[in-house]
Amino acid sequence: MPEMTRLERACPTAAHWTEQQYRDLLAEKAPTRVAFVAQKDQAGEAAGFLIARHLPPEWELENIVVAAECRRNGIGTGLYERLGFQQTGRRKSYYSAPLEDAVLYSKNLREGRNSA
Repeated sequence: MPEMTRLERACPTAAHWTEQQYRDLLAEKAPTRVAFVAQKDQAGEAAGFLIARHLPPEWELENIVVAAECRRNGIGTGLYERLGFQQTGRRKSYYSAPLEDAVLYSKNLREGRNSA
């Protein structure tokens, strides 16, 4: 958690959460979430991370952060596009400070499963 917080604070376009919100990710009664962390090196320094929340039947990507020095290396897209997520829409002016659209991605998790 400290490494994720450090990385997020250094990224002006990331969703800025309080330390309590990060702690709440692991709370027993919290909504189902997953966090994927891309490590920069063996020392455990994070190159980027993604946090997703399960809102059945979908997963919402809540925060994606990549360290400035690691950008343009495919880490951000590796966290979702290379895993099979596809862009499905936009929410105009969804974010403020800076004002940006939200990009919607989806992935069918049932693809390739046997129905037997």
